[in-house]
Amino acid sequence: MAPQLPLLISLLFVNGVMSTTFNMINKCDYTVWPGTLSNADSPALSTTGFALQTGESKSITAPTSWGGRMWGRTLCSEDSTGKFSCVTGDCGADKLECSGKGATPPATLAEFKLDGYGGLDFYDVSLVDGYNLPVLVVPQGGSGQNCSTTGCVVDLNGACPSELKVTSEDGKDGVACKSACEAFQQPQYCCNGAYSTPDTCKPTSYSEIFKNACPHAYSYAYDDKTSTFTCASGPDYTITFCPTPNTSQKSSQDTTTTNAPVINSTMVYQGALDESGASPSTSAHVLGSHSIVVIIGMAIWSVAMARQQLY
Repeated sequence: MAPQLPLLISLLFVNGVMSTTFNMINKCDYTVWPGTLSNADSPALSTTGFALQTGESKSITAPTSWGGRMWGRTLCSEDSTGKFSCVTGDCGADKLECSGKGATPPATLAEFKLDGYGGLDFYDVSLVDGYNLPVLVVPQGGSGQNCSTTGCVVDLNGACPSELKVTSEDGKDGVACKSACEAFQQPQYCCNGAYSTPDTCKPTSYSEIFKNACPHAYSYAYDDKTSTFTCASGPDYTITFCPTPNTSQKSSQDTTTTNAPVINSTMVYQGALDESGASPSTSAHVLGSHSIVVIIGMAIWSVAMARQQLY
């Protein structure tokens, strides 16, 4: 029977019966409570909510073809009755585990569809539902011209317009930034009704605040071409909250150690994203060949399908 073992292992690789590891790291100088939500056609992960203290990390394994989203909750607490809640990113489950419930906007989302169209992984960091903290996604391994680091590594809470800002209980600090859709509930911001197609729903002055600061992240619903990434060969992924440079709520006021430009006193990241020894980023919007155009088209289709399952 022993000679059959290599054949069995080969069949496992061919059939894609392999798992993907997501390693979440908290580099914020405050506790983050990550949450996870699987697509309707994907099983729940081993945990749907947990705490990460400063400097802690946790790995989660996802099965082949898994799809869903991950995010960080902040300023969480448990009341005298045992009800768990968070000021930002709360999933409304009233407990640490989100158990099939998604993030209440505003929240920075990391979205994935593994082993999707053409056998590719599709992933993005989205600010479509607003922003609450910096997030960086780094593929570990994998291949392809569009297999790149992506995310939003700056603090947008300081740059958030007053009409979108979510403040702490004492009203002194900005803790999250709403999307214009959530704030105003207007079709031109939500890309629905008469604005439900890419031709009619265009960037707005609000989405451009997000895009200028985080050019690799989704800023509004049809921001596909510059914000969707793909990897072949089944990489693992590292998801870092408050990646270097430190952009935590407490330290975000100090931008003296960087030459990056600022928007309303908040640092704006420019150039390739790079963290944890990852390969230099290949920007998705540099369409250098027909193959990249095809990949982008497949990415748009895959992300659209995944979002239909989530909403």
